[in-house]
Amino acid sequence: MLLSLHPYLSFNGNCEAAFNFYSSVFGGEFDELHRYSKLQDEDIPESEKDKIMHISLQIAEHIWLMGADVLERFETPTIFGDNVCLSICTASEAETIRVYNALSEGGTTEEPLEKTGWADLYACFTDKFGICWAVSFNKKRK
Repeated sequence: MLLSLHPYLSFNGNCEAAFNFYSSVFGGEFDELHRYSKLQDEDIPESEKDKIMHISLQIAEHIWLMGADVLERFETPTIFGDNVCLSICTASEAETIRVYNALSEGGTTEEPLEKTGWADLYACFTDKFGICWAVSFNKKRK
């Protein structure tokens, strides 16, 4: 069973300003705010360390807006219109694996399904129809 579905927005360096605006519109505080400076194993340029690696803002009971700045050295700049990814949070590891395997079949995987610093299981991919998806499982969110 899916726990929730969240729009994930990408920005070219103005993620924090956008989310401050969204917070002023919808209210609430950021559930998570992580900057690229948190990554100790990466060679992040000083000019990009203050950019947002991940941010989330709850805007309704089961809806969070999530976002990040795209780093120039890792990816091409965000093209607006292509800057939304649907993020699915699942209730179990088995469901995460099932959803990932089904949705990613015939698509392109950007980040394979594995444990990360922010999730027990996480993957990001584009399905065979060109839609961006992220799927994750966190034991603490059950």
